[in-house]
Amino acid sequence: MSMSQFSSGDVIADRRADYARMLAEGSDFAAAAELMEQALELAPVWAAGWFRLGEYREKAEQSTAAEAYHRALELEPEDVFGATLKLAVIGAQEAPASPPSRYVESLFDEYAERFDTALVERLDYSVPGKLWKLVAAHAPFALTVDLGCGTGLFGAEIRQSTRRLEGFDLSSNMLAKAQEKGLYDHLGQSDFSLAAEASGLFGLDLSAHRADLISAADVLMYLGSLETVFPLVADLLAPYGLFVFSVEDAGVDVGFVLRDSLRYAHSEAHIRLLLAHHRLELLEIECTTIRMDAGKPVQGILFLSRKME
Repeated sequence: MSMSQFSSGDVIADRRADYARMLAEGSDFAAAAELMEQALELAPVWAAGWFRLGEYREKAEQSTAAEAYHRALELEPEDVFGATLKLAVIGAQEAPASPPSRYVESLFDEYAERFDTALVERLDYSVPGKLWKLVAAHAPFALTVDLGCGTGLFGAEIRQSTRRLEGFDLSSNMLAKAQEKGLYDHLGQSDFSLAAEASGLFGLDLSAHRADLISAADVLMYLGSLETVFPLVADLLAPYGLFVFSVEDAGVDVGFVLRDSLRYAHSEAHIRLLLAHHRLELLEIECTTIRMDAGKPVQGILFLSRKME
């Protein structure tokens, strides 16, 4: 949760919340939770405060964390903070098939300004370059569609090898950063967890089967179920067009799992089934480290596939 969202409108409540945050930064989560409870007595309809209380209680291993997350969700039904994901992680409810769109949009809107520096320099993010190596032998391309383009990290890799480059993302702030780089011929806002809305509201021309390359670099871990994005890809690809993408490796033969990071991981077996169902031939697969997270490598799988007709 960003600090720009974290204000109750009550000066005393905000002050207590600040003290709670400092205690949490010192790993005294029980004391932080107690101070947040006091803040919420002054601001009982403060959704962000209830969410933060849930985080403190969770880290203090208190059983009442779910109660705080539920209250945050009641006060903010669009779930901008991701309370449904937190409830799933602590076992209070089943993992949703996809994260709340407002949560993902808000997450990346807040992250956009520091995205390139944080991801590439601090977390050793390497997916765009690795995906480019998978497709390089098939270049050049007439039209590349970059799904979840973010600030344009994959766009920078592919720009010189495609005549036209289009990028789509849920976050308007990420799109603004991509626009500043001048890489894309077209940029548009779209929610890929809702394929019909993505095509109908944001101008994705699916009927033409027009793209000879579609990329999704570190996108599918923010979708969970892929039952909407794979049909979209199959419709948008021209015959024998390529789809290159990454997932976090679930490490088990299940469909997908929600991790503590609030990102989804997918199994290789599940992806293979989806590719086959949508008549996408698997050309190459690579298991690799895709980034660091809390000082530990995150294992991922890169796929290069081709539409069979």
